[in-house]
Amino acid sequence: MAEVRNIPEARHYEITVDGEHAGLVAYVDSGDQRIFYHTEIDDRFGGQGLAAELVSAALTDARAAGKRIVAVCPYVAKYVQKHHDFDDILDPVTPELLAVVEAAN
Repeated sequence: MAEVRNIPEARHYEITVDGEHAGLVAYVDSGDQRIFYHTEIDDRFGGQGLAAELVSAALTDARAAGKRIVAVCPYVAKYVQKHHDFDDILDPVTPELLAVVEAAN
């Protein structure tokens, strides 16, 4: 069974399958915005829909935390283009926000 949890000190959401790390989506917060900039699923867990499950849970959690979403990560950007549940809290990517991501890494 897959489980998603936020690990704020690491600035990412992790997905585990039966307790084993399967992937993550990394973010950095800037004011009321949560900038998602990288998603990865371990190869051995690929093709199971875990990335979509992970991103959906992360975006839902960001909304619950009162955050707006910025989709820098290509996977997250593709997800929000297909799933319009987050249109009301989606902000555009700007050079300033890209600089925030760059500074955080």
